[in-house]
Amino acid sequence: MAANEVRESRYIFEGRALKLRLDTVVTPDGRVTSREIVEHDASIAVVVVDGEHIVLVRQYRDPVGMDLLEVPAGGIEPGEEPVAAAQRELAEEIGYEPGTVTRLGGIYSAPGFCTGYMHLFLATDMATKRLYAEDTAAITVVRVPKDEIPGLIASGEIQDAKSVAALLQYLGGITAD
Repeated sequence: MAANEVRESRYIFEGRALKLRLDTVVTPDGRVTSREIVEHDASIAVVVVDGEHIVLVRQYRDPVGMDLLEVPAGGIEPGEEPVAAAQRELAEEIGYEPGTVTRLGGIYSAPGFCTGYMHLFLATDMATKRLYAEDTAAITVVRVPKDEIPGLIASGEIQDAKSVAALLQYLGGITAD
């Protein structure tokens, strides 16, 4: 399939977490149109397995106006490897340090309009570690028996896309390693 030709590209917003770009493109059939592109840095999401439980976090998400039950996740700092970001985020969000981190794969969060790529990991052999992030007061750690995860996804209790994708990768035994 042929790609669109970008004729012009300009930023209309540049924030801390993302940039919004407006591209003027020519489609393969010759139409001139525009594309709004959200540029978002790569990030990580981690399925945390502690014995017979999956460790999730419940936190309020302003864009949707509600608490969501999610796998721990976060950004990758400049120069940081994705696996190191996963380890750091677990210490920050849930106070755990994994003995083993396995790559499950990755997903584009919303490829119709966003560049964001999320690395998915599985963390096992967990050890308690002191929480050191400043904003953990708004995060509740929730331990869920593994066998309850499919029901939580089916019922909509877990409806965050990264969490659904990562948990289904894990439950399906799919890894990238």
